[in-house]
Amino acid sequence: MNRIFGAKKNKDPPPSIQDASDRINKRGESVDDKIKKLDAELARYREQIKKTRPGPAQEGLKARAMRVLKQKRMYEGQRDMLYNQTFNLDQVAFASEGIKDAQQTMSALKSANKELKGMMKTVKIQDIDNLQDEMMDLMDVSNEVQETLGRSYNVPDDIDEDELMGELDALEADMGFETEADGVPSYLQPDKEPDLDGELNLPPAPTGHAAQPAGRSNVQAEDELGLPTVPRASIRG
Repeated sequence: MNRIFGAKKNKDPPPSIQDASDRINKRGESVDDKIKKLDAELARYREQIKKTRPGPAQEGLKARAMRVLKQKRMYEGQRDMLYNQTFNLDQVAFASEGIKDAQQTMSALKSANKELKGMMKTVKIQDIDNLQDEMMDLMDVSNEVQETLGRSYNVPDDIDEDELMGELDALEADMGFETEADGVPSYLQPDKEPDLDGELNLPPAPTGHAAQPAGRSNVQAEDELGLPTVPRASIRG
């Protein structure tokens, strides 16, 4: 059958945008090289025309220069056309890349959406609310336990705060009165020793320098404290 109808030829894949852009860029570079050669040739004809006298020779140089200039303009038109094609291909490539990025973004979003749906099945809002309520109840119970443990055993519960404030104000008033009277509060003043001599009406103690009666010439000796010395008895054998 292949001999009769012939074998089916495999078609080459269509060129991509990058392949077409590379091919056009190569053609543009080739055209640029031709334009540079024509510019060099035009510069040579220009110098020759300047050095040649007017006449048939100069006219021949001008005709050649005009022919080269026409070729240059033709190549410049082709180069501009190639540049426009390259620009269009770049725009198409940019749009194609944008579409590919959008497709990848959509694929990632779909995968994330599916994953989130699977995770949300295991997390329920009602369970979270119940957990929050239980935590608040536990915190209230914990605060009550702390208050109960910190309660004092000796302080009665039926204390009137207004009565305590009245007593505190009276204490401050007493302290202020004592401070104004003596300059120092009574609870900061030193204790005074009682005057026993005044209470017992005793005479004052002798100073140790009593007056001597008239006619007595002998003076009794005194010790270091001003008291009369006691005569010592001598023992004789």
